[in-house]
Amino acid sequence: MSLIYGLVARGSVILAEHTNSSGNFTQVTQAILEKIPPNNSKSTYVCDRYLFHYICEDGLTYMCMADDSFGRRIPFAFLQDIKERFLTNYSRERINEAPTYDLNEFSKIISKQMEYFSSNPEAGTLKKVHGEIDQVKDIMVHNVERILERGERIELLVDKTDNPNQRSTALRRSMWWKNTKLLLLIGFVTLFIVYCIISSFCGFPTWKSCRGGD
Repeated sequence: MSLIYGLVARGSVILAEHTNSSGNFTQVTQAILEKIPPNNSKSTYVCDRYLFHYICEDGLTYMCMADDSFGRRIPFAFLQDIKERFLTNYSRERINEAPTYDLNEFSKIISKQMEYFSSNPEAGTLKKVHGEIDQVKDIMVHNVERILERGERIELLVDKTDNPNQRSTALRRSMWWKNTKLLLLIGFVTLFIVYCIISSFCGFPTWKSCRGGD
């Protein structure tokens, strides 16, 4: 259970984003961004086993993608936190003039807060106590298929091997297999050299020759 992807956009223009995974989920993200109404809103879109949550205020969209088992309280607390930090870091003038990814240095903050909210199950409690997020039960949930073109179908693909722990495991497996292949190669070469040495003494490359033709 974790947050997989986070972004800040002005309309459909992504200003900053971060993910530790790979996949085609940005295709779904772009489809959602293009359909978000200009008025302030909060909503969740369902796509396979993942949820896309967003907060749209004053023309800016704060969005994240998470496992469906992660619930909605923590993702929306994360979005509220990102919204406050983003507006603190940048003036409205700079936000309005920034082209695509021009504020992507903010991705470091998105990354840090994604890790914090993913690993701390009580992360959303303080926000809720302070009244900074609405009850998530009042936030509309839609199926992502309603915003796709008729007949269009997106099969969401997510590869989480870029997660630090999983990447470490994959690296260890890769190194183990590489070392195993090297040892097998060394063993084969050693046997071949021994065979050549024995053959040179016997005069013929067979064990029968060494045994005197028994």
